[in-house]
Amino acid sequence: MGTRQDPNGTHKNGGGPSTALAYLDPKYWDERFSTEEHYEWLKDYSHFRHLIQTHITPNSSVLELGCGNSQLCEELYKDGVTEITCIDLSAVAVENMQKKLLSKGFKEIKVLEADMLDLPFSNECFDVVIEKGTMEVLFVDSGGPWNPRPATVTKVMKMLEGVHRVLKPDGIYISISFGQPHFRRPFFEAPQFTWSVEWSTFGDGFHYFFYTLKKGRRSLDDKGSSKEKLEIPSICLFQDELEGEDYLFRTNVDELNC
Repeated sequence: MGTRQDPNGTHKNGGGPSTALAYLDPKYWDERFSTEEHYEWLKDYSHFRHLIQTHITPNSSVLELGCGNSQLCEELYKDGVTEITCIDLSAVAVENMQKKLLSKGFKEIKVLEADMLDLPFSNECFDVVIEKGTMEVLFVDSGGPWNPRPATVTKVMKMLEGVHRVLKPDGIYISISFGQPHFRRPFFEAPQFTWSVEWSTFGDGFHYFFYTLKKGRRSLDDKGSSKEKLEIPSICLFQDELEGEDYLFRTNVDELNC
């Protein structure tokens, strides 16, 4: 998860770092992944499997951004998708993931150390690009969701331009995010992109957004579409969600950007 940044914070053991700025520090992730075997940001595969299966087939070539120690690629493989490439900025995460996948016999899955802001792939080579919470790191020091800092805008657009470039002409970008549509659409709907923008939600108390951006499907009057109304969903959190790092991350970032 994440991209190359200068260190800006420290971390503490358990419950996430002491400040959200630590998520910008590559050393934080290396230290975390050296001891943490598994963590799922924004729920595990079972919560959005019904959404993802309508867009990914066994013949799909898939790129996962910021794999960390998630089991997403394993679950996709079990569902018949074997042409999977995972990248992460952390060399520790990459090495651990490679060992884990080999031990489970998932030899076809490739795991590479790479920065999502500088994707080392040729043009139009993936059917699907997916990230689960990875984009959120770019907003840690955004200065606020309504008017993000120019540096944040630059990073987010660089990421999206890279995703758009490596997608095949009819490829699909799937972004699973905290970010609500009125904050994400200005980025997704920038004029240089040819994809259409749709979204659904999942989750019990915390609402997560499942964005599907279909390359080559944008119409001149496309303003985004969804089965959900464009409004902030009500939040009624369960105890495990209140104690989870997803909640802590979102709360800390909101406080940081006030």
